[in-house]
Amino acid sequence: MTLSKAFVEWLEVDEDQAGQRLDNFLQGYLKGVPKSHVYRLLRSGEVRVNSKRADPSYRLQRQDRLRIPPVRRTIPEKEGVVLPLPVSLRSEILHEDEGLLVLNKPAGVAVHGGSGIRLGVIEQLRQDRPEARFLELVHRLDRDTSGLLLVAKKRAVLVALHESLRHNRMEKSYLALVQGQFPQARQRISLPLHKYMTASGERRVVIHAEGKPSETLFTRLRTWSEATLLEARLLTGRTHQIRVHLAHLGFPIAGDDKYGNHEWNHQLTRLGLKRMFLHAARLSFVHPLDQRSLIFEAPLPPALIQILTRLTGSSEEPLPAPAGRVRQKQE
Repeated sequence: MTLSKAFVEWLEVDEDQAGQRLDNFLQGYLKGVPKSHVYRLLRSGEVRVNSKRADPSYRLQRQDRLRIPPVRRTIPEKEGVVLPLPVSLRSEILHEDEGLLVLNKPAGVAVHGGSGIRLGVIEQLRQDRPEARFLELVHRLDRDTSGLLLVAKKRAVLVALHESLRHNRMEKSYLALVQGQFPQARQRISLPLHKYMTASGERRVVIHAEGKPSETLFTRLRTWSEATLLEARLLTGRTHQIRVHLAHLGFPIAGDDKYGNHEWNHQLTRLGLKRMFLHAARLSFVHPLDQRSLIFEAPLPPALIQILTRLTGSSEEPLPAPAGRVRQKQE
């Protein structure tokens, strides 16, 4: 058993956490803390929702901000906690101005705390910048997905960029290696997605007629005998959208332990794949403060390029995409 450090934590409720009762969420998050103590914290008002007291039965809403007081709890070693980033967050900042930050998030790092994870990217940024009056995630990436992540430094910027996302004025493109030979050079997929909870408490997403409308545009970049490299452009932004669309089509993403082909994933470990092959490679949007058209591009991490090289059987880099340092274009 390990004893966690005690300090005030700030969490923002995401789409997956929304709808949970506050007391149930806290019991899951504060692992190792007696249930009676959790309710004592709620009764005393030490837990705050949007700077106010909240009833234990309160249903969390997306973007609610929770204050969790200093609480010491024991955590089993096998569960552990997410430690500080293996590299300094400062070294992952690709661009910063008065309104926003652009980060190149490593795979294996959560963007926010929750579900047993105490410190994500946003919590670490806030700890690193205690003087910052406002720091919020504009969008999210799965823990095992690498690539471009936006953080707003002003509420007006956050609201404007959320509006851009809702109206498809922000272009978000990913690179994914999938099993099989994708037949179309370019294909637009429209399949509704529905989220549900398994008996074990795991959140999953499936194709369902009553789900939310979801669209992805896939472009084939390169094909091997057993795999295809795709560019996936999100036309909507649903949870696990790319992963579920591809799995439903019969082309699961390499290394996806939730929706992928476990036998194929095991074979890929022999090539050195230790993560899901999904990378947020490109972001294009208009800056809310000065109306600049901005494009950010992040090449595949070296570990993923190495997998493509081994598939090709050549030392030559096989990816027809930007190489070298992450770059910003201004149009």
